[in-house]
Amino acid sequence: MDSATRLDIDQLYRTCSPELLPFKTTETLEGFKGIYGQERAVEAMEFGIGMHRPDYNLFVMGHSQSGRFSFVMDTLKREAKKAKKPQDWCYLNNLSDLRHPQAFYFAPGKGSVFKVDIQHLLEAMASELPSAFENPSYQRAKSRIERDFNKLYDQALEQVENRARSKSIALYRDAGSVGFTPVLDGQAMDEAAFSQLEEAQRNQVNADIDELEEFLNESLTSLPQWRREANEKQKRLEHTTARSAMTPVFQPLKEKYASQPRVVGYLSQMEQELIKLAAELAGDDKVIDERTTASRLAQLEQQFGVNMLVDHQKTKGLPVVFESHPSYDNLFGRIEYSSEMGAMVTNFQLIRGGALHQANGGYLVLEAEKLFEQPMVWSAIKRALTSSKLKIENPFAELSGMNNITLDPEPIDLKVKVVIIGDRELYYMLQQMDPDFSTLFRVVVDFDDDVPRTDAFIRNYARLIRTLSQQEGCAHLSRTAVARLIEQSSRMAEDQGLLSAQIGEMKDLICEADYKRQKIGDELIQVQHIQQALDAKERRTDRLSSRMREEIINRVILIDTQGIAVGKCNGLTVLEVGEVRFGSPARITATVHPGDKGIVDIEKEVTLGQPIHSKGVMILSGYLGHKYAQDFVLALSASIALEQSYGYVDGDSASLAEICTLISALTHTPIKQSFALTGSINQYGEVQAIGGVNEKIEGFFDVCIGNGLTGEQGVIIPQANQRNLMLKQAVVQAVADGVFYVYTVATVDQALELLTGRKPGERKPDGSFTQRSLNFEVVKRLKELAKASG
Repeated sequence: MDSATRLDIDQLYRTCSPELLPFKTTETLEGFKGIYGQERAVEAMEFGIGMHRPDYNLFVMGHSQSGRFSFVMDTLKREAKKAKKPQDWCYLNNLSDLRHPQAFYFAPGKGSVFKVDIQHLLEAMASELPSAFENPSYQRAKSRIERDFNKLYDQALEQVENRARSKSIALYRDAGSVGFTPVLDGQAMDEAAFSQLEEAQRNQVNADIDELEEFLNESLTSLPQWRREANEKQKRLEHTTARSAMTPVFQPLKEKYASQPRVVGYLSQMEQELIKLAAELAGDDKVIDERTTASRLAQLEQQFGVNMLVDHQKTKGLPVVFESHPSYDNLFGRIEYSSEMGAMVTNFQLIRGGALHQANGGYLVLEAEKLFEQPMVWSAIKRALTSSKLKIENPFAELSGMNNITLDPEPIDLKVKVVIIGDRELYYMLQQMDPDFSTLFRVVVDFDDDVPRTDAFIRNYARLIRTLSQQEGCAHLSRTAVARLIEQSSRMAEDQGLLSAQIGEMKDLICEADYKRQKIGDELIQVQHIQQALDAKERRTDRLSSRMREEIINRVILIDTQGIAVGKCNGLTVLEVGEVRFGSPARITATVHPGDKGIVDIEKEVTLGQPIHSKGVMILSGYLGHKYAQDFVLALSASIALEQSYGYVDGDSASLAEICTLISALTHTPIKQSFALTGSINQYGEVQAIGGVNEKIEGFFDVCIGNGLTGEQGVIIPQANQRNLMLKQAVVQAVADGVFYVYTVATVDQALELLTGRKPGERKPDGSFTQRSLNFEVVKRLKELAKASG
């Protein structure tokens, strides 16, 4: 059986030789263009942009520090410049139904021209209509209509007056009314004189007046008709006058927009409406001053103006819109209200467009995290993309309980490519939970978290460092500083053969190193500045890890780094609090006694153990049964605990330490406390890779430093994790000095041999293990427990 492998310093940290970097400083390097090491993402992005079909929207996923956002924006803007501008859009008043404003489109940049044309037309109407109605010819025609009406009226009254005179009765007019009074000796009689007449005379006078009033009514029967005819003549005169004033203004516009029949139709409808309102707008018989002209123009603009929704006059190519706050109103637009006499009112001029309107014809970029924070937005986006229509409405009106009169604007045609930037977890969740998502977002742009650490990639990485430092206004870097950044990139990738693609984190490190350079006054960013920046960041975030180390050193948390113990072992854990991640040892204990409860996971029993951790514990039973209990029933009661753990525990990286602790407790074999170990196992006893190996080793090393290095301490890790080692220089130096050790193991037996100092024993042809070996003792104890339990 192979034994555990003790690693030398070259296996603990992969250095970057400055010889791979053919330059002295980054000043002589050519800058890096494009996105680093993301060929798959670039290819997908090109496909998504070039696929001019519905539903080929894009979801860009990857680490937030990978440069995905800047790549998306730069790529879209570059491609957008090659294409033609999309259409302009505006809303005009629906003169037939005011609640449904009409949407009109124009060629790029022509919408604003149309708005100016309409503005000039309205200004002309505001100034020329009063002039047309003040024209002497109009005033003469108006007076003629009034004279004709008055002539008919006067003729009818004259006939009545002649008959009244023959009866010694006078007709008089008073404030627009007509009346009769008796006459004596050429003078109208008053009440006193009339009362002195004989009764017969009075009765005759009253009868004559009644007859005259009846005759007056008969004579004026046609008066309403005369008035209607006069009014109709007046309206025709006003319309004719208004038309003569408007035709020279409207006709050139109709000819200009002859290629757009819908616009011409609107202009004709607008002309008819203005003709109807001409006299009122002109202020006939009123004094015209500047204030009246201004109010008249304001009235015209409110009713006939152009509400410009999207204007691409200054846009170059297709629009690329990033909406940082994707609320419903910000995306789909809204209808605003104003308060008049205590009531909320609105009109088509208060319609406001959203980001989708601005991006229509081009690209809309959204951040998934912010998008899904907003209520009702996701379902509305799906409806818009599915129908290819963009409708402005208020989805919260029903919830608010308000019954304001609102508008229902005509939807506009939507042709937009939506790009959502988010993380992988959200992408896969949407794929699983929302069947519409895969239909509408058919292109996934997946950013790699890392790239191979080849010579070619290293040289390109150096060019990338040069570009990042230049973008941030930092000093140039020396060759050794670049080499140190490349090593740090491998540590970030947690792999000696990879470089991290998290560009944002590397940019931050360069900026912090440049700060250290400035404080010292050096010209170039050197390797010591890089290290100082790393050390300073660690100090800023090590409060929790330092506190835990102090508690271990002070024996508040029980961790031994020397001596031996039965049923106790040092496991290695990684704690994550926000962005802070550090390793720390944890004591694992096990007890065994006769019974048939099996292996009890105390963490699970108190609901602190999460599913993956519980799975790892359950695998222990499978391993024991497969390796040791082939010819008898496995019956035991054992309990395993992660001591002084008061939070949730997840992951199976403790299963190697747990099986070793269990075997120690089962056979009463002491374990060396100078070791800490990590690794998961399968049911065949093979040790499998785990995460966070560097932090785990460094966490135990720091505790050993605090308790004092004895020259016997070390860690045991899975063999598969060897390539993940990029340890701090302090750990590497301790290994070089022979006071700390790092071992890799491939099986549980290799770990047991290191921990106990005993040979595990080989399985003989008859299925038994070598006499007096550790495995022999395990089988013996299991049989004893099975017999005791039976």
